[in-house]
Amino acid sequence: MLTRDESAEDISGRRYMRGFYNDVARLQDLRKKFTHCSSDMEPGQCIFPREVAKGIHTPMFILNPAYDVWQVEHVLSPEGSDPERLWQNCRLDITKCDSKQLETLQGFRKELLDAISEFKKKKDWGMFINACFIHCQSMNSLTWHSPSAPRINNKTIAESVGDWFFNRREVKEIDCEYPCNPTCHNAVLDQAYKEE
Repeated sequence: MLTRDESAEDISGRRYMRGFYNDVARLQDLRKKFTHCSSDMEPGQCIFPREVAKGIHTPMFILNPAYDVWQVEHVLSPEGSDPERLWQNCRLDITKCDSKQLETLQGFRKELLDAISEFKKKKDWGMFINACFIHCQSMNSLTWHSPSAPRINNKTIAESVGDWFFNRREVKEIDCEYPCNPTCHNAVLDQAYKEE
């Protein structure tokens, strides 16, 4: 579940994705379909999980890496906001980020933590926010539950979800800042992938 505002400012100070999400919301006339969507909100905000979740009363589990590789590539540093290609290497491999880029990524992480802060207060909601540079961790057994799966407080994602689902403990697992977690599997994207 992605919770940060995906129309947030990118590295150029623009909101590169805002127009895209507003167009999607207008096309589907979402303002009428979502009761939480007020007239003072941009239409695209109506579809962000952060806004939708406010009206959900069923307990939920939020699973997201603090450095979601898709969001870094498409929201924080889209190619259109990086004409000099200064973020090219960082966008493909977090280990290639310089200190200024890492500082920006830490700000991106903070935006996510701010976005989920109200959900941390919901006792019956769970969360697992690790410091990995990856996307879609629940679909891969290597990252979901394996001997080498990412862990926070020595718990895998699957163990944390199980503890939450079966009410064994309250699960609000929030990892430290990158590069603190040696159990992370960080995506390293291929330059050929970028040229497709």
